[in-house]
Amino acid sequence: MRTKFKKSYRFAVNTSLYITLFITLLVSVFLYYFHEIKWFNILILASIVYAFCFVVIQFRIEKFIYKRVKRIYDDLTLLESANLSKGAITTDMKTLTQEIDKFAKDKKIEIETLRVREKYRKEFLGNVSHELKTPLFTVQGYILTLLDGAMDDKKISRKYLERASKGIERLGYIIKDLDMITKLEVGDLSLNLEEFDIVELVENVFEMFEMKAAKKKITLTFDMDYTEPIIVNADKERIQQVLANLIVNSLKYGRQKGTTEISIENLIKNKVIVRVTDNGEGIESEHLPRLFERFFRVDKSGSRKEGGSGLGLSIVKHIIEAHNEKIYVESEYGVGSEFSFTLEKTE
Repeated sequence: MRTKFKKSYRFAVNTSLYITLFITLLVSVFLYYFHEIKWFNILILASIVYAFCFVVIQFRIEKFIYKRVKRIYDDLTLLESANLSKGAITTDMKTLTQEIDKFAKDKKIEIETLRVREKYRKEFLGNVSHELKTPLFTVQGYILTLLDGAMDDKKISRKYLERASKGIERLGYIIKDLDMITKLEVGDLSLNLEEFDIVELVENVFEMFEMKAAKKKITLTFDMDYTEPIIVNADKERIQQVLANLIVNSLKYGRQKGTTEISIENLIKNKVIVRVTDNGEGIESEHLPRLFERFFRVDKSGSRKEGGSGLGLSIVKHIIEAHNEKIYVESEYGVGSEFSFTLEKTE
């Protein structure tokens, strides 16, 4: 790539002018004492001196500055500054300063991002270790107890085997959910897009959790009677999983005799928004930005008692984003929460 210069001549012009004035006055004084002064000759002399000074100063000093400025660009290029390496090298100090400042700000943001990611990585690994360790140690404890002689008692052995089975089931949930998130993130999990009635799908999910809701006397309901089908284009199985995860969460943190309400509204011509609203515990505002992170729990002890892999909301987010749609959350602590997501609507 041919090197281009962005030149600033002000320094050369002013410096050449000072030198020309000095030499012209010096020569004028000399000629005044030793020869007859001709103003025409002095003007020619001044012009020649000025032109010579300008060329020498401009190009010699620019070359001098360029060598040093290029070292700065080379150093920045080594630090993988794509913008600077592609741009023209300039000896203009103002432009260079702006580019250096921009580079420094970009690197500062990059460093902060890396710190956040490193913190998230450590936290994630800790969470994975803890989530896997808890059911694993539980299963191991029950099996060791049975091997130590408890298996001779049929009543105790059955109870311990059932508890060990639940622990293994939870391990299976965690591994399955982690596998799904990984596939969603790398794009290996393909979506089977089809047209279906979202109202009917919600009704099916309500039926799935009817007994679970009845235990806490929570009412699963629509916000209104939907007499006409609402046809959307999406992966039916994955959207069912999204609805199931959101409804399960509302039941976990819902109040006794509370309500979980589903509403489906037209957003724009070819979009609908599905809202899942409850009047449960609600979520404090400081937790909302991290709500969709893997294994993030607002109430660690309470949510573990309720079971699950701790990956439900993260899976929900990835599934919706795989459809190129958006998911939103609004919540007020002590009042309730609303999760909503968009889907493509067909005519």
